[in-house]
Amino acid sequence: MFTGIVTHQGRVEGIDRRNDGLELTIASDLDLDAIPIGASVCHNGICLTVTGKGDGRHTVFASIETLARTTMDTWQAGTTINLEGSLRLGDELGGHLVFGHVDGLGRVAGIDTIGESRRVVVEIPTELAGLVAVKGSISVDGISLTVNEASRSSITLMIIPHTWENTNLRHREVGHSVNLEADMLARYVARQLDLQKEGPA
Repeated sequence: MFTGIVTHQGRVEGIDRRNDGLELTIASDLDLDAIPIGASVCHNGICLTVTGKGDGRHTVFASIETLARTTMDTWQAGTTINLEGSLRLGDELGGHLVFGHVDGLGRVAGIDTIGESRRVVVEIPTELAGLVAVKGSISVDGISLTVNEASRSSITLMIIPHTWENTNLRHREVGHSVNLEADMLARYVARQLDLQKEGPA
């Protein structure tokens, strides 16, 4: 579990494609001494297990299922990745609860400069429309962000300078895909409403 507060950025250094998935080598300034093999680290909103580490680098593996549901299959050598270590009991919850389970892919539809901030419009899948709300939270490439506007097809986000400068959002352009995860509370509320509509079992 994570908070959506990006603490580090990594860079893809190696890609090893296999029949059953993809192994990536990521270079970063994560404190790898504090991250054991088998620990979870959030990579652009995707919860991945650390399978190896050393010399400022760690490796992760993604299954075919993960590649099909996230942007990970498009990463290349040099791609910048948002990183966050897993939440520990007692840690400050600065963003919102992020599970690292991508719900769908969004597409950047617009980026405008408003003063020192950025206004970013992201097209969202139809199935996510009922899980986002104005002033609610959403994870975009692992970043906890507040929804400023919402429609059936898109959301609008205001990105402050600190977030823009300290995440890979600054590398995004119109047409780029992003990993989206809806707020877990919204997901459970939507599920309960669906069950009520279905009636007694």
